[in-house]
Amino acid sequence: QVQLVESGGGLVQAGGSLRLSCAASGRTFGSYGMAWFRQAPGKEREFVAAISWSTYYADSVKGRFTISRDNAKNTVYLQMNSLKPEDTAVYYCAASRLYSSTSYYKRDYYDYWGQGTQVTVSS
Repeated sequence: QVQLVESGGGLVQAGGSLRLSCAASGRTFGSYGMAWFRQAPGKEREFVAAISWSTYYADSVKGRFTISRDNAKNTVYLQMNSLKPEDTAVYYCAASRLYSSTSYYKRDYYDYWGQGTQVTVSS
């Protein structure tokens, strides 16, 4: 069982930056594929970024967001720069027991989810 706890959300002006963190329990963190998803009000949860052997990004955040991980700290990060009002959402961390270069964007691929952290970008 893996528990995920997100932190780092908040209110920021457009053009600003935030760094989200996701702390994971468990001794096999390095073997998990990790990802960030987000869900805006009235919308479905959507893929943002993933990290396994490589990194993957949604087109809407490519060039602005960076996903990284520190296996020694059991933590995955999402650095978000040049934030836009449309980035406003609850951001969720997710973990998969498998690495995949083809399924990383699918919600069903992930076995564990955090509780989410709110990111609000004002215009």
